[in-house]
Amino acid sequence: MKKSILGIVCVMLCLSIPLTAAAQQVYSWGFKRSVNGEQPDAGAEYNEVLKKHDAFYKGSPDEKVVYFTFDNGFENGHTEKILDVLKKEKVPATFFLTGHYLESAEPLVKRMVKEGHIIGNHSWGHPNFSTISEGAMKEEWAKVKKKTEELTGQKEMHYVRPPEGVFNERSLEVANAEGYTHVFWSLAWVDWYHEKPRGGDVAYNEIMKQLHPGAVILLHTVSKDNADAIERVIKDMKKQGYTFESLDHLTGKKS
Repeated sequence: MKKSILGIVCVMLCLSIPLTAAAQQVYSWGFKRSVNGEQPDAGAEYNEVLKKHDAFYKGSPDEKVVYFTFDNGFENGHTEKILDVLKKEKVPATFFLTGHYLESAEPLVKRMVKEGHIIGNHSWGHPNFSTISEGAMKEEWAKVKKKTEELTGQKEMHYVRPPEGVFNERSLEVANAEGYTHVFWSLAWVDWYHEKPRGGDVAYNEIMKQLHPGAVILLHTVSKDNADAIERVIKDMKKQGYTFESLDHLTGKKS
């Protein structure tokens, strides 16, 4: 009898191992970049996981619409210029903010919301969400949401972006339960090395060569290159027939 029971337990444990491992697989966001105006592809596995949890990284391939998003971990003196251009060109954006940014750049955060932009959740302390507990995830997001409301009056927060694009199915599930939609991206370039500026022309070329319908663009405001290039980028996108919308347009939500 004891051997039978032990055998059953062993079988159950063995069967559970691959299920647990699969559930906790760690993903680091990436995709095949756009070429010749075609949409990029993250591959079947990523596409399936995102679809399962209502996450997204691009819009419709049939609409020449662009969605600007920015990740803000700290202020480096360039966000004001970017906001000036967005206001001048009437382009909405979503800014994914951390706790450090909310505490250190209050005037800019208030301006973002005042001028019609959306604040998204980039976590309070920028941890690896594939390694922290469910409770820690909720706390990270809750602190950002609360501080954003205190500063700007923005009560709703629908969008979340994981630090460094690292996630697993558990973090997607917890975010969904908290009312969040994960937003990844379909156009980006290595623009976060703020101490090594390469010039506005580099930023312009990196962005424009990847342009495609439905692009969710990720830029970092610490980059002087982006600040120097963004007006030219937007104007030339307009010349190509592109329009600009907020993430709410893509998801049908109202922030």
